[in-house]
Amino acid sequence: MTLKLLQTAAPGSRKTVALLGAFCLFLSTIEYMIPKPLPFMRIGIANLPLMLALDIFPFSVFMILVTIKILGQAIITGTLFSYIFLFSLAGTLLSALTMYALRRLLGKNRLSFIGVGTAGAMMSNITQLVLAWLFVFRNNVRFIAPPFLAAGIITGIALGLFCEYFTGKSQWFARQRVR
Repeated sequence: MTLKLLQTAAPGSRKTVALLGAFCLFLSTIEYMIPKPLPFMRIGIANLPLMLALDIFPFSVFMILVTIKILGQAIITGTLFSYIFLFSLAGTLLSALTMYALRRLLGKNRLSFIGVGTAGAMMSNITQLVLAWLFVFRNNVRFIAPPFLAAGIITGIALGLFCEYFTGKSQWFARQRVR
């Protein structure tokens, strides 16, 4: 189904999905090399292409990119058949849906990438904390929640700032939005 949908998309959007998908995988690889205190805790830099895609793609194509990111990241990190994949799947999916909904409902004039990035990071982290409570840590999740959420706020703001700067300066991005 997703391949059929992508085949019917304009050739330019297929190339853009491929480019942003490759960028997700590249950033996932970089992120994987950064030491982390918990196996499912990541900075979220692989979400940059998803944030950029918010203003480029319709929902169906955006979700194809999200799927590429989720599966590609799991293959790169070797977590496809582990509980960490569940954390990544749920966190990324709910984060992406939240970011897309907020961007569409409020618009770019009322909610910047900083707000979108922070909301996405918070949704991802809250989802992962709920899963950590259910499957791993139970009540001890309260010890990891404050630094986990604080890191999400910081990285959400940082990614949002980068996206604001990039989208304001990039001629490539301006051409993608025209379609």
